[in-house]
Amino acid sequence: MTDAQTDSKKEEQLVVFQLDGQTYGVDIARVYEIIRVESITMVPKAPKFVEGVIKLRGSIIPIIDLRKRFGMKPAESTANSRIMVVEMGGTTVGMIVDAVTEVLRVSQSDIEPPPPVVSGVDSSYLRGIALWQGRLIILLDLERILGQKERQQLQRAEEELAAVKPA
Repeated sequence: MTDAQTDSKKEEQLVVFQLDGQTYGVDIARVYEIIRVESITMVPKAPKFVEGVIKLRGSIIPIIDLRKRFGMKPAESTANSRIMVVEMGGTTVGMIVDAVTEVLRVSQSDIEPPPPVVSGVDSSYLRGIALWQGRLIILLDLERILGQKERQQLQRAEEELAAVKPA
């Protein structure tokens, strides 16, 4: 079997979601759960794209707004809005998205490297572009969405909040 045939048999399972009219995907293994948008507690000194934190099963989870992170126009929360709880750089984080649409299996041979700019999203946040049944799915690299400085800011804010709020 050739390398091309082996690659076409390898598949990735993606959680697919919408953000500002575009279709994005992340590796399903990095998604812990998907919940409805709930009341979010603001956190002082957090980066501008951090909406705040929620308490989920006894853990404090920072919530980031991907629209703000990517410099997109803000949008009101709708009945379809969701928080995707993911592992990002060793931290569990919730990402607000417009809607979670489906789970797909995509052949690795259908994934291309990202172009320099895709719909206003800096390519440094991207892992690639998947072509699935004539649709383009922008694949996010969760390790790159938060920089080291931003992770440290989030951790400090979480620690301050945990010290103030009773368990």
